Amino acid sequence: MQNSHLIFIVEDDLDIREIIQDNLKREGYKTVSFDDGSIAYDAIEKEKPSLIILDLNLPGMSGIEVCKYVRNNELTSEIPIIMLTARSEEIDKIIGFEVGADDYVTKPFSPRELMARVKVHLKRTQKSSFDTYIQDDLKINFATYQIYLDGKEVELTPIQFKLLKSLIDGGGKVLSRQFLLDTIWGEDYYGDPRTVDVHITRLRDKIDKNGNLIVTVKGVGYRWSKN
Repeated sequence: MQNSHLIFIVEDDLDIREIIQDNLKREGYKTVSFDDGSIAYDAIEKEKPSLIILDLNLPGMSGIEVCKYVRNNELTSEIPIIMLTARSEEIDKIIGFEVGADDYVTKPFSPRELMARVKVHLKRTQKSSFDTYIQDDLKINFATYQIYLDGKEVELTPIQFKLLKSLIDGGGKVLSRQFLLDTIWGEDYYGDPRTVDVHITRLRDKIDKNGNLIVTVKGVGYRWSKN
């Protein structure tokens, strides 16, 4: 059954690209494939895909540069990005998350696992309808995905926004890493719980002095402090 989701596959390995495309089509998704980062770069704003599966190493323009472009463009900043790479070093994952990747899959991978992650991220693309939240100099509008510190807008990735919302919605309760994984990444997510720690660290940095409002509860998880 065909659905309305358009997924970009940006991967220079023909065999891998075809495997991904075949599996997506079986699930009913529309797909467009690219083997060059620069060509994909030019098409993303025009087509506005529902999700991007993005290889890290690409000719023309690297996956990191493409990811930065997507996140820095107001018209495309909320598109989920699953980074795909043969590398498994933690530093590569951290760099990918820093520039705005929502997820990270290391080759060789299970097509079934990749499809599960695609579904999870597509489910999360609907914007929140919650009202504005204000605490001290921090102002957040979850309906428009905007955050302000001392009146100046701060850019967060979609994952960082979802983490922030979950913590605030928790009302001061301690949220375990597994709960946050299930809530934000979905119950079908197969990643390492330490993924949460990486995103929390980046989120704290983004909200500057308000980072201490995210309290670490050792051995359990995190909670939001209302002072």
